[in-house]
Amino acid sequence: MNIDELKQAWNEDDALGETPEISIEQRDEINLPLEKIRKNMRMEFWSTVGVFIFAFGLILVCEAPFKFKFYISILIASMVFVTFFFFSKFFGLYKDMSNTAMKTYDGLLDLLHQLDLNKQYYLSFYVAFAPFLVCELIIVLEFIPRPVPLSDLQIALTTIITLLATLFVLFLFGRWWFEKLYGRYIKQVENLVEQLKK
Repeated sequence: MNIDELKQAWNEDDALGETPEISIEQRDEINLPLEKIRKNMRMEFWSTVGVFIFAFGLILVCEAPFKFKFYISILIASMVFVTFFFFSKFFGLYKDMSNTAMKTYDGLLDLLHQLDLNKQYYLSFYVAFAPFLVCELIIVLEFIPRPVPLSDLQIALTTIITLLATLFVLFLFGRWWFEKLYGRYIKQVENLVEQLKK
């Protein structure tokens, strides 16, 4: 085998190993749902910041015993910490979606994997609020004055029933909210990737 045959064999191997590029039209078609996902992520981030600012403001102006306000403030500060952790994960995806180097089919497959992973993070985010819900129930049951105090059995039943019902509703709401903000756009990207595969 001479040097020219080696070069030709080398070039053929390189051609086989290349990942096919995505055309500009296909990239534009994929960027539309990705931009909608990014827009919804920005909206969700700023609305969450607004909710926490409103919650802290409400604590400042409400007239309640110091212990009640202090416990609720600690609870909300802990919720901010957990929210920050999950939003840092979402921010990584946000940055990856704006990467203009997504020119290959493999790059899109990696993005779909990240979108699926972030769906799991998203649902985990809602479930992570279970301990905060328990604490809120305890604080409310302990500090809200009642004309007739609740018995131990009433406190236990109220806590368990409220917790189970609220967690179920929270999980369903999280799934619905994800589908509304992100799910349909992720399906669009998946369909486009399937078309590219053919």
